[in-house]
Amino acid sequence: MATTFPQQHARTHRFTLGAPRSFTVAPDGSRVAFLRSRDGFDLTHLLWVREVASGEERIAADPAALLGGAAEELSAEERARRERSREGTAGVVGYATDTCVETAAFALSGRLFTADLTTGQARELPTPTPVVDPRPSPDGRYVAYVTRGSLRVVAASGGDDRALAEPESETVTWGLAEFVAAEEMSRTRGHWWSPDSDRLLVARADDAPVTRWSIADPANPHGEPARVAYPAAGTANAEVTLHLLGLDGTRRQVGWDRERYPYLARVHWSTGGPPLLLVHSRDQRQAAYLSVDVETGETSVTLTEEDRIWLELFGGVPAWAPDGALVRIVDEGADGADGKSARVLMAGARRLTDARLHVRAVLDVGSEDVLLTASEGDGGDPSRRSAPGDLGVYRVPLAGGEAVRVTDPEDDGRGPRLSSAVRGGGTLVLSTAGLSRAGARTVLLRQEDGKRLGTLDSHAERPVLTTAPHLLLAGARRIPAAVVLPTGYQDSDGPLPVLMDPYGGPHGQRVVAAHNAHLTAQWFADQGFAVITADGRGTPGHSPAWEKAVSRRLAPVTLDDQVEALHALAAEFPLDLTRVGIRGWSYGGYLAALAVLRRPDVFHAAVAGAPVTDWRLYDTHYTERYCGTPQENSEVYADSSLITDEGLSHVPEESPHRPMMIIHGLADDNVVVAHALRLSSALLAAGRQHEVLPLSGVTHMASDATVAENLLLLQVAFLRRSLGLAG
Repeated sequence: MATTFPQQHARTHRFTLGAPRSFTVAPDGSRVAFLRSRDGFDLTHLLWVREVASGEERIAADPAALLGGAAEELSAEERARRERSREGTAGVVGYATDTCVETAAFALSGRLFTADLTTGQARELPTPTPVVDPRPSPDGRYVAYVTRGSLRVVAASGGDDRALAEPESETVTWGLAEFVAAEEMSRTRGHWWSPDSDRLLVARADDAPVTRWSIADPANPHGEPARVAYPAAGTANAEVTLHLLGLDGTRRQVGWDRERYPYLARVHWSTGGPPLLLVHSRDQRQAAYLSVDVETGETSVTLTEEDRIWLELFGGVPAWAPDGALVRIVDEGADGADGKSARVLMAGARRLTDARLHVRAVLDVGSEDVLLTASEGDGGDPSRRSAPGDLGVYRVPLAGGEAVRVTDPEDDGRGPRLSSAVRGGGTLVLSTAGLSRAGARTVLLRQEDGKRLGTLDSHAERPVLTTAPHLLLAGARRIPAAVVLPTGYQDSDGPLPVLMDPYGGPHGQRVVAAHNAHLTAQWFADQGFAVITADGRGTPGHSPAWEKAVSRRLAPVTLDDQVEALHALAAEFPLDLTRVGIRGWSYGGYLAALAVLRRPDVFHAAVAGAPVTDWRLYDTHYTERYCGTPQENSEVYADSSLITDEGLSHVPEESPHRPMMIIHGLADDNVVVAHALRLSSALLAAGRQHEVLPLSGVTHMASDATVAENLLLLQVAFLRRSLGLAG
């Protein structure tokens, strides 16, 4: 049993095990399907059903019983899918249902299973293996799935298994998302059923044009290196096409101008209208919304968009409103040139929200309203900010009118919250976290009047420590920040060494109104630090202008905001600015290394976890959005990278040397270990102090409990030693 915070934090997967997740509500609101493990240390998720009227909960699928107690075995395809979604648990980690939410399909150990959600009975369907991403047809009669690059369909009764499309070569897959779609576009799937269950839209991806990289396991030199197709910035992407495949054997390719719009970003197919595609240009500054003629495969342009910086992608859109209007999220004044910048919800030509809400994602398009998540919008003027870290669920009338926040009527908490929701029929599942309690509370609400219909129990562990972060806005730019001080700290105790703990880059909001999000910061604080997390420009949550300020200026903008937040907070908190450390992972690791190399006058030690050190080695979709291509914007890459071919980038030889710990998983196929090794070589050539901690067999996420626990201990020991803290 875990006794310390590092042990507990690691073995509970950051206190997520045992908590309900992945909700699906029946269209009549009568039942809710969801995933949950049995307790806060159990990695294995089970599929559950909750009957709303009676409150009865039952297990619909128990992986241990279905596999006969055998350990789960993952195929290479499933491991890759989980890596892209950062899924480190086991059992039923994902499922899909028919329209009535009566049948669920999922894969275990590469085998296909279905569960009857009305009776709680699960069974295996005999199919070729390994099975990836099975999805029932809307009418529940069939299940589509992918195996070894083929898109196949099997009857839910267990017969009539057949291939609808098979790969023509080893570089082709049918029905799966290609690397950049899954890693960067949040498009994690590659096949979509028609509402009539008679055909599917299926993506075909051919990664033959993509450069092959080798990822070896130096701890096991007898093994062959893995050869992976990695589309680095400025190089070729996979060739992606879309096809209509009928159960009757018909096949039609969906046509659009793929030379102009090579990225298939979104696919939507519902009873609300014809299939709807969102396609983007390679530079992500142009987009087209396309309607598909299912009889011919031809597309027609419903709408085009342009943005001189970039066009963002959002969850839940595009979609059709009941009246046929195109529901989408739009950035207005993204460059903030006129002092105005807003992210709003549109239905056709109707503007349904204004700058007071910064729309984040659409959760559901109903008959009368749109359910969405939003934070406080500042309209491009940071002086208007007042509630950092708040994210709410809102209902926005399609006919126009005020957005109404969805809240739990029995929750007596006050202040900002972090909420999400799923709904079906008249039932809404609302999960809410706050600063005053550990974990999230998930309740069932009657949508008509908001009355609570029940609570879904969480079996998550209660943390061994608590935290009370100060959420505030720092400096002239009013940068959202969280400050965590040691438990029981008094001003008379004197100034504290500082640990900056950012992600600090695109798509990574860290300053949130959720207790558990700040627990690791509290543990570091209790080791003798004031811990600061700052969400500078580039991070989400306020306005398009705030997010897009990093275009072609990743390094200077994100680093400047960390410095500004630190210095501004020093006027309010007892900070010892002669001892400032910084730690981070992924973009945060990049920012940590950048800080001690370019601003050693401010930062005195860094822990850089899985850092991007040379943006020429990172993927096309993410990097080119912010930096352009290396061929056309070489100066942007030189300015944003930590290293060049000649050595360290923008680091004067006479600048102070600051200690750095570089941590990297050797099996990382997202930020490959070459980033860390090239940085180490450049530091060594420059005679600069640093340490390298290679993690054998670890990918971009350190999911192993022992590794995760010891990483915390090693980091704090390095920081204390480097900053001259006693003990």
